[in-house]
Amino acid sequence: MDPKKVSISDAWRQPLSKEFESDYFNQITDAVKEAVIQGKVIYPAGKLIFHAYDMVAPDHVKVVILGQDPYHNPGEAMGLCFSVPDGVAIPPSLKNIYKELASDTGTPVPDHGNLTAWASQGVFLLNAILTVEKNKPGSHSRIGWQQFTDATIKYLSDQYDHIVFMLWGNFARSKRDLVDASRHLLLEAAHPSPLARNAFQGCRHFSAANEYLIRHGRGAIDWTL
Repeated sequence: MDPKKVSISDAWRQPLSKEFESDYFNQITDAVKEAVIQGKVIYPAGKLIFHAYDMVAPDHVKVVILGQDPYHNPGEAMGLCFSVPDGVAIPPSLKNIYKELASDTGTPVPDHGNLTAWASQGVFLLNAILTVEKNKPGSHSRIGWQQFTDATIKYLSDQYDHIVFMLWGNFARSKRDLVDASRHLLLEAAHPSPLARNAFQGCRHFSAANEYLIRHGRGAIDWTL
């Protein structure tokens, strides 16, 4: 993964050019390359590492949903947080997201876990850590990705107005200081993981997001999948 050849949309390459040219980003690429040389399997596939960025240009971002790191089981990670490709079993956290979505908006519960339709409408499905080693959750949490994604979040907060930031769980909520709450809507809740029991249910973030977006002339998200 050469920083100068990173596969990311031009809409993001320029505003994040300082990050790509930084020493810490070189350290990220070295760490990922070294893991591959050692025969370790890294998720998602290289062309999908920046898939969330490629799906939504910065000036089209309406909603940011922040995850932690990619799914670490084979076939699941696709570069969009909480999302899995068609044909892959819906993960437990996503099942709880769907349960809340149905309760909040009346949207039918999907029979798949592919959230591409959300991304195509301006929902930025960003993992704070963009790669992971197979079967080792959090394995790339210390190689520098958070510095890059923190810069991404701060750029969106500083340069645009009226974005909805959905922060689920303590990890995501720790990013709240990167966002100017006077210009954007911060929605915080427990993580949708079953480990949080039912604490996520009842947050009504999906309807709250659309009410805010409509009020500010940005247009609602069609949450149907």
